[in-house]
Amino acid sequence: MSLTYANYLKVEQLLSLQEPRSEPAEHDETLFIIIHQVYELWFKQILHEIDRVKEQFAANDLFGAIATLKRIRMVLKTAVAMVDILETLTPLSFASFRDRLETASGFQSCQFRELEFVLGYKRPELLVHQPEGTDARARMERRLRGPTVVDRFYDLLEHQGATIPAELRQKEPAAANRESPALQEEILRLYKERGELAILIETMTDVDEGLQEWRYRHVKVAERTIGSKKGTGGSSGVEFLKRALFKPVFPDLWAIRSSF
Repeated sequence: MSLTYANYLKVEQLLSLQEPRSEPAEHDETLFIIIHQVYELWFKQILHEIDRVKEQFAANDLFGAIATLKRIRMVLKTAVAMVDILETLTPLSFASFRDRLETASGFQSCQFRELEFVLGYKRPELLVHQPEGTDARARMERRLRGPTVVDRFYDLLEHQGATIPAELRQKEPAAANRESPALQEEILRLYKERGELAILIETMTDVDEGLQEWRYRHVKVAERTIGSKKGTGGSSGVEFLKRALFKPVFPDLWAIRSSF
């Protein structure tokens, strides 16, 4: 069989993956499924691009990293825009099929936790939401204990003449990113001296802001549709989501703002 659009993209298989659980099927459940499946595809692409950025940082490929980070930012903009579609679900329409989700919940998204971990927002306690021995648990554990994009950013900064504080290099692999006044001084110096590094730092800040923007919109769409109810799967719902609001993954890049 010759290659076609449909068999290259596996369109038939793709279109067979939307299976509403409500009987008879509630109209809006299909939208709910498609939106979340598309989010998982975008998370896959972001992880793919972040792994590329890590390679580029390690190789001191400054301009390649800037280009890849710009793509990640555009994907995040698209993810935020998709919330507008999700907000067309009214509380009543969501309630019509919400009970069918049973123990399924967005906080069980393995790829989103992988994304958080590889960016440096590491919360080992979230591993419990993936059963031991599963592929999802193994992927999360690899990200938890593996180098973050920030670790590789230190490599690039070192290539560019920065001194990286020893405590940052020696931190536990599963530890989250933390601010370093000493590193901020180095970043600020390079920012002022090297225009290309200033562009990189601003692009990384764009990505961080994009992730925070997505979190905020996610909180508001949840609050809009379920209010203060418990989340599916036993989570605390909106309160669980609010814990991560306004937590930058690149805190040093925000901290230097008051020093210009």
